[in-house]
Amino acid sequence: MIATLAALLAHQGGWDEALLIAGPIVAIAGLLMLAKKRVDAAAEETANSSDPD
Repeated sequence: MIATLAALLAHQGGWDEALLIAGPIVAIAGLLMLAKKRVDAAAEETANSSDPD
């Protein structure tokens, strides 16, 4: 298994290095989009549930 992983990550024309950079960037972008949707939903819920006193 380790030999297979080492062979996979051996220099294969640069695509593996691109994945090592692009993977975390995509993951962080996804987390930021999820956080923004949650914040927007919470803000909308707060705006809709404000009851006048």
